[in-house]
Amino acid sequence: MTAAALDTREAPWSFSAPWGARGWVTDLDGPVHWVEFAGPAANGSGANGSGAGQHSAPPIVFVHGLGGSHLNWVTIGSALAADRRAVALDLRGFGLTPGLRRTSTVTANVGLLDRFLREVVGAPAVLVGNSMGGLISILQSSRYPDTVAGAVLLDPALPQLGQRPDPRVIGQFLTYALPGAGELFLRATNSRMPPAVAVRRILALCFADPSRAPAPLVEAMVELTRQRRLLVGTEAPFLAAARSTMRAVANPRRYQAAMNGIRVPVLLISGEQDRLVSISSARAAAAANPHWQSRFLPGVGHTPQLEVPELVIDAVRGWLGGHAELRTGRGAAS
Repeated sequence: MTAAALDTREAPWSFSAPWGARGWVTDLDGPVHWVEFAGPAANGSGANGSGAGQHSAPPIVFVHGLGGSHLNWVTIGSALAADRRAVALDLRGFGLTPGLRRTSTVTANVGLLDRFLREVVGAPAVLVGNSMGGLISILQSSRYPDTVAGAVLLDPALPQLGQRPDPRVIGQFLTYALPGAGELFLRATNSRMPPAVAVRRILALCFADPSRAPAPLVEAMVELTRQRRLLVGTEAPFLAAARSTMRAVANPRRYQAAMNGIRVPVLLISGEQDRLVSISSARAAAAANPHWQSRFLPGVGHTPQLEVPELVIDAVRGWLGGHAELRTGRGAAS
């Protein structure tokens, strides 16, 4: 099945349009918002077809992290769409894709990603996942290898090792973990904190140097935050995702088994000043998976694709060029 055979329509929002992305909404047992970045490989895709046969290189599918959206990829999407199709979806409960508590867990969003790859993308893809999206990409690659050609993990959520996390991170996630307290905290935050302040706080947590955030990106994130606050009940999906992420990283043995199960090329990129996932955890993951290619970025935080996009683009292009199977296709996913 392709996007043409699904209920797909052009999205009414255009937050990512300044970066050459066009939005779509596809019904996958509920509306799922996704964007396609402009580039030669985008011709013939979108609502008119999967685009799987338009270019021989495996497509790229971007998978955002906790609290993120398709906007997490606008700084690198069009550059990586130069020689292949590149799309970014909003996971359930995030961005412009609505969700419920039961549909927004890590496991449920692995199921959504699997359907998106098979029914919308239609070909084995290179997954590019950040934070929780890195965790979801690891699980997808391990469980459903026929849908994945390669994986780029940008500061993926990992079992915490080494130095003590930032106190703000500890306090925030302890609050999320407490039934009732997490819901009250998020409702209070959403009702009292202006969108611009909320976005600035996220950037301060995720960037080593928040001044690197481009002004147009900050403005788009603020506008998307305003749009999301028109929705009812966004706290429960967020907390379901946060709590399921914490459960996943709390079991290092099971997590390592999932990483060991990946049989496609993997590129791990981590910022050395990540406040959410310690660089010690990233180095341990690289050591436990020596067949992965790894790159550690000094002076960079949790979202390197936003903070130092040129470095990430160069690293991903070099890695793609080093693997013949990522420069050509392997056939469509069933």
